[in-house]
Amino acid sequence: MHYLITGGAGFIGSHLAEWLLDRGDRVILLDNLSTGSIENIRHLKSCDRMQYHLDNIENRQLLAELVDDADVIVHLAAAVGVKLIVESPVKTIETNVNGTQLILEAACKKKKLVLTASTSEVYGKNTNVPFREDADLVLGPTTKGRWSYAASKALDEFLALSYWKEKKLPVIVARLFNTVGPRQTGRYGMVLPNFVKSALEHSAITVYGSGKQSRCFCDVRDTTEGLIRLMDSRRAIGEVVNVGNTEEITIEDLAYRVKERTCSSSPIEYIPYDQAYEPGFEDMMRRVPSVEKLYALTGFCPHTSLNEIIDRVAAFFQQKTEGIDTHRVAAASAD
Repeated sequence: MHYLITGGAGFIGSHLAEWLLDRGDRVILLDNLSTGSIENIRHLKSCDRMQYHLDNIENRQLLAELVDDADVIVHLAAAVGVKLIVESPVKTIETNVNGTQLILEAACKKKKLVLTASTSEVYGKNTNVPFREDADLVLGPTTKGRWSYAASKALDEFLALSYWKEKKLPVIVARLFNTVGPRQTGRYGMVLPNFVKSALEHSAITVYGSGKQSRCFCDVRDTTEGLIRLMDSRRAIGEVVNVGNTEEITIEDLAYRVKERTCSSSPIEYIPYDQAYEPGFEDMMRRVPSVEKLYALTGFCPHTSLNEIIDRVAAFFQQKTEGIDTHRVAAASAD
C-alpha cells in the first residue's frame, strides 16, 4: 500500500510513517514544518520506500500529484496546542478548515480513502463522561477564542462526512485523546512533555488552573496502531471513532506522578488560567473516551499504562540531552 501523510514530520505523523515503513508500505510525507520537525524523520530518510516534500497543502498541483500516487491519505496536518490556538486563532481556523477541504477535494477526484484526525476537543463542555461518538458537542461562546479549535475540527468532521454521504468519498474520522510519547514537544502547551522536561531539570512544574481537571493520556504507539487498524477496516468507512486511553488522572496528580517517576526535586506551582492563556479562558473538567466502538471495529484498545508512558517520555528527553540517537532508542524500546 502507498500512504500519503500530511503533517508527516510531526509527532504522530513520524511515528505513523515509521510503523508503515516497518511493515513494508510506501510512504510520502507532506509537511511545511510549521509545527513538525525534520529531526522527527531524519532516521527514515535512508529508506527507499519513503519520500518527503517540504511544502504546503495549498500547493494544489503538488497535492494533486501526491494524492494521485497514493492509495490512502492520512490527514494529520493541523494547528496544534492550546497555546498556539489562543495566540493565533485566525491561523488555527484557516489551517484546519482550508487544509481539510483541499485534501477532500483532491481525494474525491480519484475516490481515495481519507483518514482525517479530529480531536476530543470537539466534545467541548459536555459533562456526560465517558464521551461516546454520538454524544452532543457542547461548545462555548464564539467570544471565547479557546473554542475556535474545537469548532474548526467539528467543521472538518462535518465536511468529511458530507463528502462520504454526498460524493461517496470513503472517509474515516478519528477523534484523538491526548496522544503523548517520544518526539512530542512542549512548545505549544502539551502538558506531559512540559512536566517531564521541568522535572528532569529540577525546575518548577507548572500546573494551570486548579489542577483538578482530568485527562486520559494515550501512548503514541497505541494511537498509531489504532489509526492503522481503522484504515485496514472497511467497516470504519463513514464512521467517527474515538482513539484514546481510558486511564484517567487529574493534572495535579499527573504533576506529582511525573515528579515521583523522575525522582525530581521540582516544586509544583499553580498558575491561574487567566494568567497562563487569556482572560476568561474556559476548560473542560473531564475528558474520558469511550473506546467501545474502536474495539468493535478493530478488536483493539489502547493499553499502555501511564507510568510506562511517563518513563518513555523521560527516557527520550534524557537521551536527547546526552546526545544519543533518540529515534533509534525510542524505536528499540517499542519492540
